[in-house]
Amino acid sequence: MTQKKEYGILSLPVIVGALGFFVDVFDLLLFNIIRKPSLKSLGLDENSIDATGEYMLNIQMIGLVVGGIFWGILGDKKGRVSVLFGSIVMYSLANIANGFVVNIDQYIICRFIAGVGLAGELGAGITLVSEQIDKKYRGVAVALVGGLGMFGAVTAGTVASFFSWQTCYIIGAGLGFVLLILRFSVIESGLFNVMKV
Repeated sequence: MTQKKEYGILSLPVIVGALGFFVDVFDLLLFNIIRKPSLKSLGLDENSIDATGEYMLNIQMIGLVVGGIFWGILGDKKGRVSVLFGSIVMYSLANIANGFVVNIDQYIICRFIAGVGLAGELGAGITLVSEQIDKKYRGVAVALVGGLGMFGAVTAGTVASFFSWQTCYIIGAGLGFVLLILRFSVIESGLFNVMKV
């Protein structure tokens, strides 16, 4: 039987998991922060911005639900790490596309795809941490991932105050690709490998 390796609280899986959650929160909050200026620049009037923005937020949330189900099933079949790679690539490419949209329909589609991708990173990332960390530290490790990840909200606000909304999305995509590189150093969950046998 495959040996299940467990890590300590400040191990690579926890650090990379926290950075993953950081990128997720950055992206989710970024849309709320730059929603109005981005919609205005795409030609919406003041009366349409709020309704369209709320509709797009709902579409993004639907993407998160669809992605949670899709990536969750895939993660149990193919492994958590493969889901992380696929989902990170998906939302990073969606964010790049977000930076080049020229109409509302394109924007809506990109936000839906980004939502689907984000759900994979959110779910698989925290699952990977939970399954790899020694049970003595599991609760603290998950709390650490969540706590450090919340700095993504602060970063999103800071970035939005210095750059155009298009550039903000490109920066979000760049963070995703940096995370993808870091994810290559994280091995598959021992629990998943045990379940496969």
